[in-house]
Amino acid sequence: MAFKMGIDAGSTTLKVVVIDNQESVIYSSYERHYSKILEKLLEEIDKIKPLIQNEEIHIAITGSAGYGLAKKTGIQFVQEVFATAYLVKEEALNIDVVIELGGEDAKIIFLTGGLEERMNSTCAGGTGAFIDQMASLMNIDTLTLDKLSLKHESIYPIASRCGVFAKSDIQPLLNQGASKEDISASIFQAVVDQTIIGLAQGRKIQGKVMFLGGPLYFYEGLKKCFQETIGLKDEDAIFPANGQLFVATGCAKFSQTTKMCYTLEALSQILLESEATHEVVNRLEPLFKTEDEYECFRKRHATHELKKIDMSTYIGEAYLGIDAGSTTTKIVLIGKNQEILFEYYASNQGNPVKIVKEQLIKVYEACGDRIHIQASGVTGYGEELIKNAFKLDYGIVETVAHFTAAHYFDPEVSFILDIGGQDIKCFKVASGRIQSIMLNEACSSGCGSFIETFALQMGYDVKAFAKMALFAKSPVDLGSRCTVFMNSSVKEAQKEGATMEDVSAGLAISVVKNALYKVIRTNNVEELGEHIVVQGGTLLNDAILRSLEIELQKETVRPNIAGLMGAFGVALYAKQNKKAESQLITREQLTNFRHMSKMTRCNLCTNHCNLIVNYFNDKEKYISGNRCERPIGKLKEKLPNLYAFKYDRLRQMDVKNGTRNETIGLPMILNLYELLPFWSKFFEYLGFNVVLSDPSNKKLYRMGEYSIPSDTVCYPAKLAHGHIESLLLRHVDAIFYPCMSYNINEGISDNCFNCPIVAYYPEVLKANVEGLKTTSFISPYVDLNYEKKLTKTLYEALKERFDGINKKEVKKAVEAGYSALESYKGGIREEGKRAIDYARAHGKRIVALLGRPYHIDPEINHGIDSLLGHLDAVVISEDALYSTSYKPEVEVLNQWTYQARLYSATYEAIKERDIDIIQLVSFGCGTDAITSDEVSQILAKAGKLYTQLKIDETSNLGAAKIRIRSMFAKSIAESSKEENVNA
Repeated sequence: MAFKMGIDAGSTTLKVVVIDNQESVIYSSYERHYSKILEKLLEEIDKIKPLIQNEEIHIAITGSAGYGLAKKTGIQFVQEVFATAYLVKEEALNIDVVIELGGEDAKIIFLTGGLEERMNSTCAGGTGAFIDQMASLMNIDTLTLDKLSLKHESIYPIASRCGVFAKSDIQPLLNQGASKEDISASIFQAVVDQTIIGLAQGRKIQGKVMFLGGPLYFYEGLKKCFQETIGLKDEDAIFPANGQLFVATGCAKFSQTTKMCYTLEALSQILLESEATHEVVNRLEPLFKTEDEYECFRKRHATHELKKIDMSTYIGEAYLGIDAGSTTTKIVLIGKNQEILFEYYASNQGNPVKIVKEQLIKVYEACGDRIHIQASGVTGYGEELIKNAFKLDYGIVETVAHFTAAHYFDPEVSFILDIGGQDIKCFKVASGRIQSIMLNEACSSGCGSFIETFALQMGYDVKAFAKMALFAKSPVDLGSRCTVFMNSSVKEAQKEGATMEDVSAGLAISVVKNALYKVIRTNNVEELGEHIVVQGGTLLNDAILRSLEIELQKETVRPNIAGLMGAFGVALYAKQNKKAESQLITREQLTNFRHMSKMTRCNLCTNHCNLIVNYFNDKEKYISGNRCERPIGKLKEKLPNLYAFKYDRLRQMDVKNGTRNETIGLPMILNLYELLPFWSKFFEYLGFNVVLSDPSNKKLYRMGEYSIPSDTVCYPAKLAHGHIESLLLRHVDAIFYPCMSYNINEGISDNCFNCPIVAYYPEVLKANVEGLKTTSFISPYVDLNYEKKLTKTLYEALKERFDGINKKEVKKAVEAGYSALESYKGGIREEGKRAIDYARAHGKRIVALLGRPYHIDPEINHGIDSLLGHLDAVVISEDALYSTSYKPEVEVLNQWTYQARLYSATYEAIKERDIDIIQLVSFGCGTDAITSDEVSQILAKAGKLYTQLKIDETSNLGAAKIRIRSMFAKSIAESSKEENVNA
């Protein structure tokens, strides 16, 4: 028998296994290829040649990057799943499920009960690349992350579906002082969650489970997390000694079924010849055709600069500004004429407090006795932590800081584009006022981290990689796509002959297209005006700025401190609002400054917030993570809050003293939220005891995550699985959850549909939740618009399961339900009026928080209503504001009841000067793609700012707070007053 070789060319690594004719592995390797697959493979062949010499060898190729190579060379390709299953069968391993995590690929193979593979398609959230990115964010290597995870005490909820969401969750934790041990373990938990929800998609992982791939070979913390979450005994969790090479080994074993054999010399020749085979790819015009063209570009942008002077020559007052950003810390010290005395821009290394302390010491040393810091301020994600730690005078929202800086460079600024490491902020400006604010919600493919990730993957420093783009002769057209898809596009372009310069230029162009067409979503660049100011560290990249100007066909203003604009803006703000003396930490206090943090859980209410308690100098304390003032002992007046009012009333609608012995379980989900008063009263009238599902929380969510069949459905629907599980644990006699194609017709829309998820989710639960197969699950199709038909449907559904059900009594129960529902809605109207009257009598802001009925669930809205109360606003809901007396005029098909309420409530709000609108949008909600645009247009016509908060299974109140404070800051003058009050 000939030798056998298996080549597993994955997205980030190349694995090679060689087996001799005695079935022994004589060579194996596991190496990162940095997209240079062919070069790396040729290196491996050279290492193998002394072991085999001139022997013939069977060869097969597998892996996500292996198909293209096999296609070009004619070498046998074997699909990864088949290679894995082949080896399991060959070794007689008796495995039921295989979970494999690679660099960018993740897959589950169910071997028992029919061979089935499920693989990630659009996101690399639960893969090795995800872990790499998170480790980089914390400024540690992955092995350190693994060691830290084994020492954790608590787990934070971190987004699993996307690295962008995860960064948005992790960065506030880092800025607030959470331990890296806890964050590391939380990252691994996110990977596990993504595997269970995103890949298993409702099929239970059970039996003997084998774990394969690099991450599940190298990271002990990840192994432990998988085993505990799935609930596997030690004997059922199989971690093979060659787990990282298992697929390559299976590929090698499979190669013996092929007829062709090669010598290694012949294989090398075939690979070299394939390198010369290129296909045509779409190419774009160069960014700069000549050196002179680039020089003109550089000179034009060099005119927008602040003077920088040597601190040793300056005497007088100075003003300090700090931008504690998502991944970087920026610091500037300006003089009385706005000259730059000191500047700092670098990664916060996951510890912004340490970085700020180090830099403040340098500032004080440079100031000596000649320079006095008269005022100071901070902005950014870490604003509150840094402000409390170092006693800065002011903390202002990022949008105000950036607007202040841009206005300084161009008083006629019409549009501001700020592209940072993972954030994009866009402001439309008119008459010195911010008219609208747009931020990236779900994707960082138009941000600096997008370019940085590719540069590092390809083995380049990010600055060197950016310079390569400037004179690329034929930039690759990569379009505007997410990072995962872009990886595939880049690799394909490289295979087809694109140089690294062409790829770098193509990525720069892609960043711009993503920002313009995904975040700004502009159809007409003229609406941006003629005075466009660009800022943020990413736009210091000349290739990206040039791409932007080409795409816009407009010249822009880029200050020489583009990466420091937030810090400069807050320094200007501090200068404009200086007091007699600054409270900034003194030089002596800074020398003895100490900081430590610990995590705890607040039990003062049902939110059970994860609190991070920061201690400064063993005496002073700053608490973050709280949704209200209770943990810090500063209970403000309890402001009216319609969200809390409705939720508390609904939670009291169980029935404990029914005349029958049977119990009906009602899950507090989707269409049952608003209609709970109807159904509770209906079953109470018939004599049933009524049990509500437990309040939503992460524990309840995890109870049902095994049965969630889609990772893209909205979070309210995902939670439904946990609510059903909670009722099953209560051993109710039946669970009632009807299908409802139609909502109650309120006369404000062309039709009264429920969205498909709300309408038919009982069918999904019935098909996926195991416990419902042995429990009575009543899910008739009902329509509350037709009382007679409804009575008949309910009678038929109940008489089959319960004795003594009388049609006449069902009719009366239906009437009682309608009455209870009207009473509930009337109470909301009255409370809404009281809330508005209270706000006006006490000078409070009024915020109409628009959403669906189920958005009042604290686990779904993540306490945004409480946050608004903390910011001194009275919260009302759409059903306390909308009018049923007329049908609103809209430019879209108005056929959903809940959505029609949003339009009506918005029209009512624009009649009142003191009511602001915030729209809650769930990720995965298709109808909100329509409603958000329509609500935005209604507000824009009335000159009001539109604020949208997208919510998912993870909570990031830091980002929400930025948007809310930006909404409150309607102009520089108004925001200055507000920030002074807050300070």
